[in-house]
Amino acid sequence: MKTAQFQRIIVKIGTNVLTNGTDSLNQKAMSTLAKQIATLIQKDIEVILVTSGAIAAGRHKANSNDRTEDLTTKDVHSRQVLAAVGQAQLMRRWDEIFQEHSIIAGQALLTRNDLNDRAGYLNARNTLTQMLSLKILPIINENDVVSIEEIDRSTIGDNDYLSAQVANLVDADLLLILTDIEGLFSENPHTNKSAHLIEKVTKIDDSIMQMAGEPSKRGTGGMSSKIIAARLATQHGAHVIIAHGHKDYVIEDASNSKNVGTLFLPTGDRTESRRRYLMSGLQVQGHIIIDDGAVTALRNSGTSLLAAGVLSAEGNFLRGSVVEIYSDSNAHIATGIVNYDLDEIEKIAGKHSDDISKILGYAHSIEIIHRNNLILV
Repeated sequence: MKTAQFQRIIVKIGTNVLTNGTDSLNQKAMSTLAKQIATLIQKDIEVILVTSGAIAAGRHKANSNDRTEDLTTKDVHSRQVLAAVGQAQLMRRWDEIFQEHSIIAGQALLTRNDLNDRAGYLNARNTLTQMLSLKILPIINENDVVSIEEIDRSTIGDNDYLSAQVANLVDADLLLILTDIEGLFSENPHTNKSAHLIEKVTKIDDSIMQMAGEPSKRGTGGMSSKIIAARLATQHGAHVIIAHGHKDYVIEDASNSKNVGTLFLPTGDRTESRRRYLMSGLQVQGHIIIDDGAVTALRNSGTSLLAAGVLSAEGNFLRGSVVEIYSDSNAHIATGIVNYDLDEIEKIAGKHSDDISKILGYAHSIEIIHRNNLILV
């Protein structure tokens, strides 16, 4: 029986947790965390792992090679080289550990630009949700080789912000950020013994932001980056927990809504946020006309819009655009985000989903509009 409140969870693990405060990945720490994630997956809870640690792994590997003595974590390009070396080591470690639990893991390297781009957003969302449906564990990291936004410390780092973006991307119920501190404290607990843990935050305001400390030494993120990530995720309807990654059963306890770390409550609603965006009217780039069968399926069954139910399309839209859906009698049925360009829809309208790849030579998705990207009027 499912007892967890949260059914889709993003687990973000920071560098200091994975290295246990050292300069290299800690096998025991990784195995303990993987075992907890495996327990959730076995309970049919969907989990996406956002992992740091590539630079730490690369640094450890490079230290054994005399030709890499000049590499320093203080130089952006050197850090990119270390990330390139370490990413393979990091993923290999995770893959081997999860194999012990009969879990297939899949790697996804992302940048923020990937999620800001319309097509990239849809590609990432479709891939991740498909992986979850197949019970494949997505393991995500920032693509440091092509993106310096994280590793040059010029912006929010250590995958904190990326984890919040992923939480919004897949409509996660919970973003669990694991770090080397119990959670958000009233003041710096390392310098002030009277500092106390903030167990629950209902709204992230200036007073909460002032409690954040400085970035950590080994990771690029600090508490401030985690609070900013929490603000982004909660605004889109997710719960956020910041907790110590080495606390016993922290992942399992968080998934069951037990009191661990600092809990940040949602300040927005996922459905309403998506509805406001889709129904604003300012973003509409075209229209799709559907038959009566599709109208009934959308209204009564909450299904996705398939090519078989499409009669025609008009406008000037590309994949990822917002379009309005009308019945053949000109009734506005829904608004959604399309998985295909206008010219592609014109070719596959009325066709079976299995025929899309035959007609186009490829298939972005079996749906014209996925039900998660569709709001009924």
